[in-house]
Amino acid sequence: MHAKRGSNRPLALLIDGLGTLVSLQPPAPRLRAGLAERFGAQITQAEAERALAAEIAFYRAHMGEGRDARTLHELRRQCAEVLGRALPDRHRRLVADLDALTEVLLDALRFSAFADAREALVSARARGARAVVVSNWDVSLLEVLERAGLAPLLHGVVTSAALGAAKPAAAIFEHALALAGAAPNRSLHVGDSVSEDVAGARACGIAAVLLARDGSGGPPGVTTIAGLEELAWP
Repeated sequence: MHAKRGSNRPLALLIDGLGTLVSLQPPAPRLRAGLAERFGAQITQAEAERALAAEIAFYRAHMGEGRDARTLHELRRQCAEVLGRALPDRHRRLVADLDALTEVLLDALRFSAFADAREALVSARARGARAVVVSNWDVSLLEVLERAGLAPLLHGVVTSAALGAAKPAAAIFEHALALAGAAPNRSLHVGDSVSEDVAGARACGIAAVLLARDGSGGPPGVTTIAGLEELAWP
């Protein structure tokens, strides 16, 4: 990575969470199994997917409210309530126990590391870079990364909920740089959103790489890769 001559500040790899380091395992099968076991509610794959779509839409609009353990607990209950309302009418009374429904929902939402995630973080460390996750997520992200086996390879995790600022806001990138102890011109950000990751990082003077795992490519002028193994530091 290029830097100003004489700079001795560390390198930093700032990296997105969902879609970049970790993926959500298909939740519908687990939701169906959980509802059947806990409540005796038998729903189809399509019904599970519709209910989950409603829950995910609500979560995305409210994830910033999961700022700490108390507010995260309340957010999860609200998500479960939305899920329950989106289930077929014949099952709504069966799932009236909101605490139990929240447990079923959380069990259905499982994340795993992409196959190239660990090696990318190991490679960053080998270069002497400090890796910091920068993600629009609630405060449970650190736990997700721990379960995925990636947390020991990180120097920090910045979530929009904990900070009170979401990508592409400058504040979240600036906080990540502060955690890494790195200057913008000594840093690289990787993520899967042009508007949140690329635009946000560039506005802070950070080089940005777009990750398009579907191989679709990116807009003109944006360095784009299909996998983290293709990451080349400028």
